[in-house]
Amino acid sequence: MLMTAITLFYIIITIVIINFIIDKILDALNAKHFKDELPKELQDVYDENDYEKSQNYKATKYKFSLLTSTFSIMLTLGFLLFDGFEFVDNIARSYSSNPIVIALIFFGIIMLASDILTTPFSYYSTFVIEEKFGFNKTTKKTFVVDKIKGWIMLAIIGGGILALIVWFYQVTGKHFWLWAWGLMTAFTVFMNMFYSKLIVPLFNKQTPLEEGTLRDKISTYAKTVGFKLNKIFIIDGSKRSTKANAYFSGFGSEKRVTLYDTLVKDLEDEEIVAVLAHEIGHYKKKHIIFNLIASVLLTGLTLYILSLFISNPLLSNALGVENASFHVGLIAFMLLYSPISEVTGLIMNIFSRKFEYQADDYAKSTYKAEPLITSLKKLSKNSLSNLTPHPAYVFMHYSHPTLLQRIKNLRN
Repeated sequence: MLMTAITLFYIIITIVIINFIIDKILDALNAKHFKDELPKELQDVYDENDYEKSQNYKATKYKFSLLTSTFSIMLTLGFLLFDGFEFVDNIARSYSSNPIVIALIFFGIIMLASDILTTPFSYYSTFVIEEKFGFNKTTKKTFVVDKIKGWIMLAIIGGGILALIVWFYQVTGKHFWLWAWGLMTAFTVFMNMFYSKLIVPLFNKQTPLEEGTLRDKISTYAKTVGFKLNKIFIIDGSKRSTKANAYFSGFGSEKRVTLYDTLVKDLEDEEIVAVLAHEIGHYKKKHIIFNLIASVLLTGLTLYILSLFISNPLLSNALGVENASFHVGLIAFMLLYSPISEVTGLIMNIFSRKFEYQADDYAKSTYKAEPLITSLKKLSKNSLSNLTPHPAYVFMHYSHPTLLQRIKNLRN
């Protein structure tokens, strides 16, 4: 038993190190392409000064990511090698003998400590790097308030879900995964429906798009494609950053389009309509439903596999905890399961890139290709995007095709 637990421990250590090495190799390959000459299709995105600025931004972010990821793996390995999980487990058990309370204290300590330790990096990224390159609009007060709100939400929502899952395990044993799957499915559907309505307002102000030329153009387009769109909102993204975005959320009576105020400021009306056409394309092609179903199925698969191993004391023993515990076993399982998560994430990215092409095609066929192309170029320029990423990095990490790939597709 001891040897097996030790073997499992070293397997966990190996997985953590290999994941880190693979990520760093991909990052290094990508960094080698930062100064590549731009293809002719992209040479109008940046002028000489802006391209130099984008190269400096990418290099700065790359060096900073090396620091943060190295700190993260050292922290993880240190916690594993010096029985950190046993230490936290003992603290949790000193306050209660109730498995639910112990799990909540255990994860509460780990999550809070991890966030506190990484906050200086987040602060530096926001107020030094993003500030230096003209992106940051976050005030120190907003930064702190966001942190506190995030902690409260994690405690209420995350703590509530964790408590129910542990309770399911206590009551139903190995069948807990079915109840947990039902809970997570209900939560996922609910959040897809009401995230913009309930969660976003806690952090941002959303206002309906006012009457005018832009709303008229959007309404006219929506009618031509038979898309009922009454809920168009502007979100104050400029409260935190100059970077722009737009997204589609909900379905049925709760579907809505949200435009960042920075997007409205940076793009012409035709370009905004083209971006919306792309988002509506996702809805019309049922990508939102696919992603929802895929998420639910992957969650079910993960929970089922978890149920096969969670009662085995080896999981807890591998992390230095003598008594078998659901919460410690869950940590060990998450570390062991990470290679499978990487594979499923890779598959979902492949589908996502395919869906982006389909949404682009929909916008091209129902509206126009050129305004979408110019909008993508402007958004890339304004965020100092990497226009020449390494193909391996794109394959492993990108949920969207590259700008060059999207332009070539739109012009075919």
